[in-house]
Amino acid sequence: MDEKLRHALGDAARAARLRLGLTQAEVAKKVRLKSGVYGRVERGAMVPSVPTLRRICETLGISSDALLSLGTQAHEATVPTPPPEAGEHPELSRIIHILQGWPPERLALLRKLLETADTHLSGES
Repeated sequence: MDEKLRHALGDAARAARLRLGLTQAEVAKKVRLKSGVYGRVERGAMVPSVPTLRRICETLGISSDALLSLGTQAHEATVPTPPPEAGEHPELSRIIHILQGWPPERLALLRKLLETADTHLSGES
């Protein structure tokens, strides 16, 4: 049973990560794990601690029930990921996912930096 649980958890985590267009390294950073450790979770080689499991659920937008394959909604994300707009670059989806947890003052600073960079780069053309 433990092996089935580990593999089900890993499969659900991988599916949720891919739906979000994230790499293992990006998820590992958000969850505060080393990339190799998170990779072991996805491969079914280990089960994370409860606090880590919670951070994985929050990062991937999936319920613990779905991640642990409990109930009828197993493998369904709790926060639906909208499909990318036609022609939207995958990097844009990754950036948006990262920024969703940022506080407003940090977002405002980033916007100013982007506007400055855009103005500078536009002037080089």
